Amino acid sequence: MNTIISDETILLKGKPVSKHIREKLTSQINELKIKRNIVPKLAVIIVGNDPASQVYVNSKTKAFNKMECASETYALPAEFGESDLIEIIEGLNKDVSVHGILVQLPLPKSMNTRKILMAVSPFKDVDGFHPLNIGHLFEGHPKFIPCTPNGIIEILDFYNIETDGCHAVIVGRSNIVGKPMFGLLSQKLRKGNATVTMCHTGTKNLSYFTKQADLLIVATGVPKYITSEMISENVNIIDVGINRIEDLNSPKGYKLVGDVDFNNCIEKANSITPVPGGVGPMTITMLLNNTVISAQKTSIK
Repeated sequence: MNTIISDETILLKGKPVSKHIREKLTSQINELKIKRNIVPKLAVIIVGNDPASQVYVNSKTKAFNKMECASETYALPAEFGESDLIEIIEGLNKDVSVHGILVQLPLPKSMNTRKILMAVSPFKDVDGFHPLNIGHLFEGHPKFIPCTPNGIIEILDFYNIETDGCHAVIVGRSNIVGKPMFGLLSQKLRKGNATVTMCHTGTKNLSYFTKQADLLIVATGVPKYITSEMISENVNIIDVGINRIEDLNSPKGYKLVGDVDFNNCIEKANSITPVPGGVGPMTITMLLNNTVISAQKTSIK
């Protein structure tokens, strides 16, 4: 199950974890169809023509189609009105055939992102970004867990990375990764009960904290931000970052790297996620998972 890349280091690949979860989801999806005539459905809203967002939305559509779930995309122009967008969301909130609503970020600067996300019903908020769902998470009774942090928990569980009593250091404080990750690891949940320190790019003497980590989770958006001089021996590293940097030796002219200097840190780490191929495959799988959960709840109302 574990991939050894040196005498000590374990490569934490996301694909085997994703496959394992999707196999369980398949039986749940079939049960919903056969017993309750329900097909889990996701509505995706994308505003503007950001290339990365378009690629990501297409990947979500393919994943849902492969799992025989429904996915509908609302591709709107960048100049689309904020009030009109909220009207679409309110319509989807009322549509009983839609179980999950996802607003692809980033939105155009002319729009109030928080206002838009607040418009999504917390019962269909499969991204887990609604304040009500964040509140449930920090209360210790999560409903919809944000997809990337949830995927990280699944990776830790699949590869038997111990969190109970460990010192987890998170570098990054976003609402998408850092903050919900803090909430998950600090509580007595399935993979939690850790002592958690949250840092960020403004932390003074960052190495002082990262060297203390038993588990290091990095989500800064800065290529190769963490180096071997900043970590201790046998740390478990989860690299959430995915950055495109110039590579003249590549046919594409670029390569993808994480927020951790992989080649620089690999010899010291006990385990590490690769980029690409680590956390990335988990995000869409957990989106599927949340949509199925929502469909199951709908079926018993």
